[in-house]
Amino acid sequence: MASTFQRSAHGDLGPRELADRLAIRELVDAYAHCADRRDVEGQMSLFTADTEFLVYMDSRNPVATQEIRGRDGLRPVFENLSAYEATTHFNGQSTVTLEQDSATGVSYCLAHHVKRDGASRNLMIASIRYLDHFVRIDGNWLFRQRKLMVDWIDNRPLGAG
Repeated sequence: MASTFQRSAHGDLGPRELADRLAIRELVDAYAHCADRRDVEGQMSLFTADTEFLVYMDSRNPVATQEIRGRDGLRPVFENLSAYEATTHFNGQSTVTLEQDSATGVSYCLAHHVKRDGASRNLMIASIRYLDHFVRIDGNWLFRQRKLMVDWIDNRPLGAG
């Protein structure tokens, strides 16, 4: 089976493109950091005012299970993370395609959510792919659209802690 992955040549990247790629990676990482620290305001600030945030709880289904339009609509989604005792969003590989002040990207994340139910604790791990559209506004990269694609979920009991 032939691979569809295209490897980028990085020998000719200029300082601007390198800075843009680093800034976009830092944006993706800031999203995870803010989520895990319950920094709702910080997390919201990573998005454009007219953002679209689309959730696909089954990545094989082309219909979004949740659609949020506008930065202010993100607040309840991000505040909902406080239902968990702890979360850890571990970012993995990513790809970015740049076009001046706009970019698209795919990034992978293993999201760990710990929830307490009485004396027991449970761990939910979600394998997520984010399909992103980024824009540069006033020199800062922001999410214009973020599609959260859940590829699989595993639920299991967690030891006492």
